[in-house]
Amino acid sequence: MSPLVMVLGLLVAAIVMFAIGRPRMDVVALIMVAALPFTGVITVPEALAGFSDPNVILIAALFVLGEALVRTGVTQAMGDWMQARAGLSEGRLIVLLMLAAASLSAIMSSTGVVAIFIPIVLRIAQRMGVAPGRFMMPLAIAAMIAGMTTLIATAPNLVVHGELVRRGLEGFGFFAFAPFGVPILILGILYMLLARRWLGNGQFEAPPVAVSLRDLVRDYALEGREMRLRVRPDSRLVGRRLDVLDLRASEGVHIVAIERPGRMGPVMVVPRAETRLEANDLLMLDLRGERADLEAFCKAQALSPVPLPAGYFSDHTREIGLAQVMLPPGSHYLGKTLEALRFRTVHDLTVIGLRRGTAPIEGPITDLPLRAGDTLLVVGRWRAIRRLSDARRDMVLLDLPSEAADVAPAASRAPLALGVLALVVGLMVWGIIPNVQAALLGCLLMGLFRCIDIAGAYRAINWQTLVLIVGMLPFSLALQRTGGVDLAAEALVQLTGEASPRVALAAIFVVTTALSLFISNTATAVLMAPVAFAIADTLGLSPYPFMMTVALAASAAFMTPVSSPINTLVVGPGNYRFLDFVRIGTPLWVITLVVLVALVPVMLPF
Repeated sequence: MSPLVMVLGLLVAAIVMFAIGRPRMDVVALIMVAALPFTGVITVPEALAGFSDPNVILIAALFVLGEALVRTGVTQAMGDWMQARAGLSEGRLIVLLMLAAASLSAIMSSTGVVAIFIPIVLRIAQRMGVAPGRFMMPLAIAAMIAGMTTLIATAPNLVVHGELVRRGLEGFGFFAFAPFGVPILILGILYMLLARRWLGNGQFEAPPVAVSLRDLVRDYALEGREMRLRVRPDSRLVGRRLDVLDLRASEGVHIVAIERPGRMGPVMVVPRAETRLEANDLLMLDLRGERADLEAFCKAQALSPVPLPAGYFSDHTREIGLAQVMLPPGSHYLGKTLEALRFRTVHDLTVIGLRRGTAPIEGPITDLPLRAGDTLLVVGRWRAIRRLSDARRDMVLLDLPSEAADVAPAASRAPLALGVLALVVGLMVWGIIPNVQAALLGCLLMGLFRCIDIAGAYRAINWQTLVLIVGMLPFSLALQRTGGVDLAAEALVQLTGEASPRVALAAIFVVTTALSLFISNTATAVLMAPVAFAIADTLGLSPYPFMMTVALAASAAFMTPVSSPINTLVVGPGNYRFLDFVRIGTPLWVITLVVLVALVPVMLPF
């Protein structure tokens, strides 16, 4: 078997695994790193060379800088400013929202920006009495277009830049993408102002912002499941630990909270594995079993039902809170069950409801594998709910009551964070030091000024993205050595024939976007960059317009909810269907194709 066939076989296998989503993308990348040396085309050190690639380190540093902006409240302040300026005007909000999201996404993770803005948009939609679906897709599209504005806006830009540098050419400058991205952003805003009439036409309802059990009973199908039971002094449960009792498994009930008599009034106790029940404890239960079982359970355990008064949770908002969290693409919780995750033990919160899309899951949920876009209703202490913001990689907090407003932990250092960011961008723009060195210097200064701590910095890095890039980089080298890149380039050149070079640019744009619909846009850029370079070499033209087209096309997959984690993230909050993205995204993709094919050769001559 020829080396080219073996490399192509591994590539096809990787694409198939990416498309079906199993195993995770970073695991697929590691499989390829381990398998490629067996072809004999590249060595083990060459397969691992991506770990020392400056662009990989740069991307990691950018995640840390973005997290520092979140912790210092810079991003939240931008959301507050946008809300104040928008008033009750839908059109003004769409313009401000897309400009704000694009501005932030130009210097930090687009997925992270969307996760930050989703709760803000939900609150604004609630205040305006407008379906959030009117705003969620404009938010996602702006974040994607932002990838066309700066060198550091998205990983594909850095991949293409790195490919040029590896070939001994000068890479792209910091704002080299802006002449193309800014016009597309302006057109995107105008387009969404017209297209919003096809979004959220009354059939969508904004998730409630006031987080009380009574408000969410209907949405999470909780009718008849909430109840309080008093532990009588003669109950065999007195003095026993919850982990020993394991009532969830034996009786099908969840203890959400324990109300314990105290000298100054009732005290709320968080139910943990080591918690021991005491006489006269009031157990707040979320029932998972049949109603008929409860009577026998109370009789056997000497428990007395106590009515749950109206407004119970409202009266205990100082101790107990509820919140909705959504699982984004890339969450470590996907495919796992709540029981396997030990959710209550880890987060001190109990999941009492689950919605998949717009439909609540009725019946047991602890053994149900979680999916991207699932929304969980959690209950527990406010400080535990606040801590969920530290796990935003795995969960996006959709709403939070005003009593537990998520205050930025380092808000007083926001001016310092903005100063450091300005310094980093300035160093990159003027090229005083290498980009990766500027970003690392920024990370050190953020730590020095206590805008972020070490633990937060490590949590901020999206290791899955880094491993994906590292794992796919060896494919570029392997395909070049086996002639696969030249074959792909020749095929595209023959396909376009003697037509204008602009037709070749259009072909590259279409192929790159098509691949991005099925696999990561980062992996697509790794595969298409050498092909674009080879096409330019075959035609005897400058490689810059072709490489730029690859980078821009990688950020233009607007057409499906699964073509980007950004799109997937807004499906649930916007209550979108698959066809909504097809209807809105396809015309915008065509507009982008036409504009860029016309504009790129003007700014970067052949």
